[in-house]
Amino acid sequence: MINVFIGYDEGEKVAYHVLTESIRKYSSEPVSFTPVDLSSLRNYFKREKQDNQSTDFAFSRFLVPFLSNYEGWSIFMDCDMLFRDDIAKLWSLRDDRFSCMVCKHDYIPKSDHKFRNAKNEAYPKKNWSSLMLFNNRACSNLTQDYVETATGLMLHQFKWTKENLIGEIPIEWNWLVGEYDYNPDAKNAHFTLGGPYFKDYKNCDYCDEWRRLYSETTDAELS
Repeated sequence: MINVFIGYDEGEKVAYHVLTESIRKYSSEPVSFTPVDLSSLRNYFKREKQDNQSTDFAFSRFLVPFLSNYEGWSIFMDCDMLFRDDIAKLWSLRDDRFSCMVCKHDYIPKSDHKFRNAKNEAYPKKNWSSLMLFNNRACSNLTQDYVETATGLMLHQFKWTKENLIGEIPIEWNWLVGEYDYNPDAKNAHFTLGGPYFKDYKNCDYCDEWRRLYSETTDAELS
């Protein structure tokens, strides 16, 4: 079973559901979906939302190893993504030498703002945490208390692990729409600046694919 945790934001419900459908559509293996949703985490996570948070799951994403009982592997991903390939291929990249595995982006944001006029801050390892393969047993220091109290940069810059324990995933698995040029071979399009469900980004790359899948997902007519 491929264990997938997806950040859930009240303002992007549609993104969550279309993403799960895109994963299901291409997957050759069974997938278990868990929304990282603050309403269902209220007994485990009480951190106050900060002014610079652009999503509800900015910090709660790091609870995934805890929610997995520190067993096996789990995938976390932001909800503003669209899978275009088999997630089983991503799952097969798991390597027990590492505590976590990410796409190691190295870029300067083109815009200082993104969806909902949130500040698009530049910092080292930006967007590394938007898709993570967690080797849960090796992440036992990501306790409830640590995730609730550590600074944002401590979490998102992976201060909770050692540099040589961060494995690398091919960048095509977290292709940053609007930051990178259109790539027909992108395996996972990440609408990091804003998805086609926001009017300001309705004509972004991969928007037609997203809308087509949205239509398929919401069409209950039997063919």
